[in-house]
Amino acid sequence: ADKIFVSISLTFMLNISPITLGAALVARAPYRLVPSEMQELSNQLKELADRGFIRPKIDLRSGYHQLRVRNEDIPKTAFRTRYGHYEFQVMPFGLTNAHVVFMDLMNRVCKPYLDKFMIVFIDDILIYSRNKEKHANHLRIILKLLRKEKLYAKLSKCDLWISVVQFLGHIIDNQGLHVDPAKIEAIKNWTSPTTPTEICQFLGLTGYYRRFIKDFSKIAKSLTELT
Repeated sequence: ADKIFVSISLTFMLNISPITLGAALVARAPYRLVPSEMQELSNQLKELADRGFIRPKIDLRSGYHQLRVRNEDIPKTAFRTRYGHYEFQVMPFGLTNAHVVFMDLMNRVCKPYLDKFMIVFIDDILIYSRNKEKHANHLRIILKLLRKEKLYAKLSKCDLWISVVQFLGHIIDNQGLHVDPAKIEAIKNWTSPTTPTEICQFLGLTGYYRRFIKDFSKIAKSLTELT
């Protein structure tokens, strides 16, 4: 399992804020699961344990799973299942600062090439070039960099040698930046919001494309005032 860890000196730390006097500790019983879900949970726990991502708490021997959790913080990641107590050895998903830490890692690793021929957002990497020859060289540089830092990509989720790419909700080609048609369909089919929260969610989605909409703030003003 050690082969998956990055070689740079960066570990994931967990800081727990003091609870208010009299407040209950965060502790929840496992969710009730149907037999098929129980089997899936068992399979996932076995896979994570086999790959070294988690370990049983009682075992004293032994695009986020790329970073080790700092040793003194490992007990803070403990979770309970009907199959036992486990602790994460690597950074788990869902923690408040997980994406920030991983973004910091990617920025450190890719710093020499950022905005020269690559863009990074968390675990999404975009490599752009003016011609095929330069692209081959750029691609080779980044793949060697990822190998050096022991960051591994899943081939099935990679799109190589393409002239049109979907990236962060946009379509990018040699003509520039375009709105993703799938997102437009989602907006068109959005259920009419009935609460301030739902209005904010709708405005958040539509506002992501405000650069393509002239006078967006004026158009959205009546909805914004309802929040």
